Amino acid sequence: EKVSLTNPYDPSDSVGIITQASPADVKAALTVARPWKASAKRRAAILNKAANLIEKNYGLFFALAAREAGKSLPDAISELREAVDFIRFYANEALSIKRPPLGIIACISPWNFPLAIFLGQISAGLAAGNGVIAKPAEQTPIIGAKAIELMHQAGVPCNALQFLPGAGPIIGAAISSDPAIDGICFTGSTATARHINRTMAQNLSPHAPLIAETGGLNAMIVDSTALHEQAVRDILASAFQSAGQRCSALRILYVQEDIAEELCTMLYGAMDELAYGDPWDITTDVGPVIDQTAARHFKDYIEAAHAENRVLKQLPGNGGNNHIPPTVLKVNSIANMGQEIFGPVLHLATFKADKIKQVIEDINATGFGLTFGVHSRIDDRIQLIVDTLKVGNIYVNRNQIGAVVGSQPFGGEGLSGTGPKAGGPGYLLRLTKPEASIKDTPLGNFAKFSAVQDAINSMPEPSQLPLQTNNLPGPTGESNQLSTFGKGKILCLGPGKKMADKQANEACSAGCSALSVCMDGDVNGAISPSDLTKLTNFDAIVFWGNEQDARAYRMALAAREGAILPLITSIGDIEKYQIERHVCIDTTASGGNAELLAASDN
Repeated sequence: EKVSLTNPYDPSDSVGIITQASPADVKAALTVARPWKASAKRRAAILNKAANLIEKNYGLFFALAAREAGKSLPDAISELREAVDFIRFYANEALSIKRPPLGIIACISPWNFPLAIFLGQISAGLAAGNGVIAKPAEQTPIIGAKAIELMHQAGVPCNALQFLPGAGPIIGAAISSDPAIDGICFTGSTATARHINRTMAQNLSPHAPLIAETGGLNAMIVDSTALHEQAVRDILASAFQSAGQRCSALRILYVQEDIAEELCTMLYGAMDELAYGDPWDITTDVGPVIDQTAARHFKDYIEAAHAENRVLKQLPGNGGNNHIPPTVLKVNSIANMGQEIFGPVLHLATFKADKIKQVIEDINATGFGLTFGVHSRIDDRIQLIVDTLKVGNIYVNRNQIGAVVGSQPFGGEGLSGTGPKAGGPGYLLRLTKPEASIKDTPLGNFAKFSAVQDAINSMPEPSQLPLQTNNLPGPTGESNQLSTFGKGKILCLGPGKKMADKQANEACSAGCSALSVCMDGDVNGAISPSDLTKLTNFDAIVFWGNEQDARAYRMALAAREGAILPLITSIGDIEKYQIERHVCIDTTASGGNAELLAASDN
């Protein structure tokens, strides 16, 4: 089927025509798909050549980003830069990877970063030696098609990289349910990630990983010590750049009530200076939202807020197609927000100085954990937030968007993703084949549900201290630290006590607390898959038994609501017991950069 793509801002502007794939095309592609057999050095050379070609064709990609995806031209520049950074980063990482590839990887990418995330997922899969099936978002397939052409031109074999555009419910469903797929990289909504995970559990190998980066209810706290001008600059960028259509975008702003009136006056004045309209115009700050469905959703949402008298600021409309004027809505707390609003809508709440711990608790209680920002000059307060929040990326005294590959590895936890972080040191490893231990040992009798739940509840809380912290490169005046933490409470299912004990040792060495749940273990009996769907207060399970039982456990985990919990089926894969958190600090924001004041030896 051929589909015509039009400019989100100007429907009379035809961007091009795409021929959508069919389920039969998916089967045909998987029949010929092969891992990329070239050496790591050769793969890296070809990927770097592809990066050069992407850069050389910058004009084409700038035009497509603006006309197909509705991106402003400054955003288009950043998009291309990030795409090239991903390719070069993963090409370099491939040189140190020792494990074999998983096999065939499916990459399902979003429309909001149709080049950067698209090529980031693909280049990671290829760098590790996998074959890749690339499915772009149905709103932005043309920019993806042009990128694939250049990847092939650079020397990536056609059977190692295939392009399957089409609707998610048709092509995405066909890809994620085919047992020829050995793993999936996905960026999109939490609900879609859950659906893909359930489909994988039913149809793919129970060992097949899902690397998912999903949404978030991203917050920022501005206290009374913040520099107003700096905070307003960063709020404006975080909430309204890219028309708010970033996973990392600011959704709710908490302002200490002592400064709320003054700060909001400055914020609303700054909003009045935003230029919004045609993204092809170099002066445009805020372009359209992606399509009519999104525009209608936001209009209804804002109209409902008008009816409740909660609209604090709304810029006038300009009549542009799919344009939503930047808007600020009043809320009492993040607890009042039941969903992520993926557009140029900022929610604002105030807090008393002595209630900041309650604000942090409320943010954690949502279950989302993608990005967070804070503007403060109180070091102890910043440290409290960093130590307490369960968020993948924290930004201090700067905006909370635009993560840089290699400096600010990006990805969340809880409802916001599975890890590992994109553009970080652990990503490629997840796309390689670990050592599996398959022991065809019967599970034995099932333990009572209440006994297992009581044992889980009695487990010690794992340490909240980082296991390791690494300083990553970045510009002068910016600190970037990536830390690893234990994932939490791990259920070790053996089978058998010997295996369960080995699993528990691995989990504890990775900073987790562990419970042996097997015959002759801490709980006398195995966990039934049906009980696994209802048990609470744990973060992952480990099982090294046969494929049939592993699939039953994987399906049970996938059937749960809430965060996607992993089934760990490999030996010595310590990274799977861990989560990554990144903190980026503008070190100049407190009045100076101490690194520049080091005394001379003379």
